[in-house]
Amino acid sequence: MTKILIVEDEQGLVTLLSYNLEKQGYQVSVCMDGQKVMNTVAGDKPDLILMDWMLPNVSGVELCQMIRQNYETKETPIIMLTARGDEADKVKGLSQGADDYMTKPFSVPELMARIGALLRRTKTAPVRENLSCAGLEMNFATHQVTRDGEPVHMGPTEFRLLQELMQKPGHVISREELLRLVWGGSIFVELRTVDVHIKRLRAALNFGKKPDIIRTVRSAGYAIKVDA
Repeated sequence: MTKILIVEDEQGLVTLLSYNLEKQGYQVSVCMDGQKVMNTVAGDKPDLILMDWMLPNVSGVELCQMIRQNYETKETPIIMLTARGDEADKVKGLSQGADDYMTKPFSVPELMARIGALLRRTKTAPVRENLSCAGLEMNFATHQVTRDGEPVHMGPTEFRLLQELMQKPGHVISREELLRLVWGGSIFVELRTVDVHIKRLRAALNFGKKPDIIRTVRSAGYAIKVDA
């Protein structure tokens, strides 16, 4: 059974989310204290996390960073739930590790659709050989990436983005096409989300002041630099 962890300190919302998730057949666990989240994640090993931004003691954004930095939890999908609806807040949440973002108050059916789409995307294992280009190696069996032989740590969305770019090295792929390939063309995901995750992918790949391996073509899209 698919397990979903709700990280939220508002009891009414916890009850609403738990009821609807269990109705969809998910196994639900709840954590209402930010300081206990990492232990809960390690113990329950959820398939997806619904994370409130504003939590006691530790913010949801800080927890996203901690989850992404932990080897055992770094690929766990996270949907951020928050009353902060400004674009800058959305970008910050996505930049710090969230895979998706919903502003309160939100539509429960839309949230259920986003959860389903994110789970389908992250659970679909590529059935193909490993990819290699420009010093990058992508191993589908271990779900690991290396650059010049050194491990690169990234989340599931960044892994899928890199996969699509590595399949056509040197070719420019539009934001719209990346949205369709990685997010499944979901009507709920904005094009801006692609840019945010590309920024996160760049940060992961360009560790140790390595040269930028992703080329941005204005008004066209992104490509892997084959001569990097």
